[in-house]
Amino acid sequence: ELLAPPLPHVGTDKHLVFFFCCCFSANVNRKTFKTSVKPGWYYFGRKMDTADFEWMMWFSTYRDHILFALSGHVLFAKICSMLAPQYRSLVYMMYGLLAVWTSMGWTYVTLILSHCILLYSISLVKIRWLCFITGLCTLATFKCEPFVSWQAGFVEGDFELRHVLFYGGCGFTIMRCMSFALENCERKDGNYSILELLKYNFYLPFFYFGPIMTFDKFYVQANRSDLTRKEREMWNISLQGGIHLGVIIVIDVLFHFMYILTIPADMKLLKHLSDWALVGLAYFNLVYDWVKAAVMFGVINTVSRLDHLDPPKPPKCITMLYVFAETHFDRGINDWLCKYVYDYLGGKHDNVVEELIATLCTFAVTILWLGPCQVVMIWAFFNCFGLNFELWTAKFFAMEPFTSFELAMSEAMSRRIRAVFNSFNFWSIVLYNILALNSLDFAKLVTKRLLLKGFPITTIIVMFVTYCLIQVIKERERRQSSLVHLHWKHFEKCLVEDLLSHVVAALA
Repeated sequence: ELLAPPLPHVGTDKHLVFFFCCCFSANVNRKTFKTSVKPGWYYFGRKMDTADFEWMMWFSTYRDHILFALSGHVLFAKICSMLAPQYRSLVYMMYGLLAVWTSMGWTYVTLILSHCILLYSISLVKIRWLCFITGLCTLATFKCEPFVSWQAGFVEGDFELRHVLFYGGCGFTIMRCMSFALENCERKDGNYSILELLKYNFYLPFFYFGPIMTFDKFYVQANRSDLTRKEREMWNISLQGGIHLGVIIVIDVLFHFMYILTIPADMKLLKHLSDWALVGLAYFNLVYDWVKAAVMFGVINTVSRLDHLDPPKPPKCITMLYVFAETHFDRGINDWLCKYVYDYLGGKHDNVVEELIATLCTFAVTILWLGPCQVVMIWAFFNCFGLNFELWTAKFFAMEPFTSFELAMSEAMSRRIRAVFNSFNFWSIVLYNILALNSLDFAKLVTKRLLLKGFPITTIIVMFVTYCLIQVIKERERRQSSLVHLHWKHFEKCLVEDLLSHVVAALA
């Protein structure tokens, strides 16, 4: 095996050149790259970064299988929508059940059905806390031995995707069943039928990989009789599909030239990178993870929109995040947690004690969902602290004399001062999430370079650039808010004029 040449000492003026050399062919034969850098474009002599198993599974290894399953769903759904639209949710369930049976075997389907029946039976009691505890205990059986091994034995065959489909299907099934049970508790007249639960759970596009759509929304949309599309809706769906295809091609090209997912695993190489290269590498790792989530959920959402559903929106761009309350990569899970835990316990999120209890419970459920381990617990702790610290800070500055100072200054000056604090928030979000996406060692190295070794030059310049970015984001949000306000005022005016005209006509 050919090894890369010894790493030279890198001067400040050459750090960018060195960084790009790391990304190109000079270092692709390093020992640490062996497991994740594989042959790619044969005719161009390029190797490919395959460190992200999830992306490779979707768009390389099992691309044809996933495309075939989703295409079949779209075909049958379209035929049913034209011939018998009132039975379309039933057809979705039957096709999903058949696809799961074909891919994982009848014993796995039996396992899934047993969990559905268990949580449906508990939901009939209509005791909210009992449904929640039962759901969490059931979810825990997929996170600890010997329950995991016993349930994994229900899967037939020994193919590479077996474990991914097993955990994905079971995990999302439990979360969907909990949503169904909690919504059934809220229903005052009677109960939802078990058939509605099976329709909800076995909707194939959401079954293995999400996103989660809460039962109340799915039930209304899947049973809607009016399938008339809005103006230019199909054009928008086609455009979104084309954009996702373009992004997939761009990322595939980048994987052959920039190995940003593999480099963070090589600590020896990282120590020779400059502060700028390291900070940029950390930021682009987060950007990539956001793009991956947006594309993967976007592909599924495109299919579900063809089925006349309104799925969870893509995650908010990482560059636009400067508050912990909006930080998420999976909006489906985020909506689920907010609806059933965070907002339910936190109320209006203006009480310090209630907010602390709500965030602790929310991240406890998140830890169980992701799987308890050291990295997940550290990530959850810091994000929970960040969410509460935002409220503490807001409460502190809402007291005198700070409120008087803010009222005395202009709106622009207030926005500038807030942007200073948001700059530190932005990098806290970046560093906390790098911990979960890469490794603890990489996160510690980036933190040390950004705040300690790079101080004051790197720290000040990075924070200043971040401050400018947040100012741009805030200005964009302000303009969007003003536009929405103007549209609402126009709507109110038209509504009042319309009512007055009807009153005058009635009196005449």
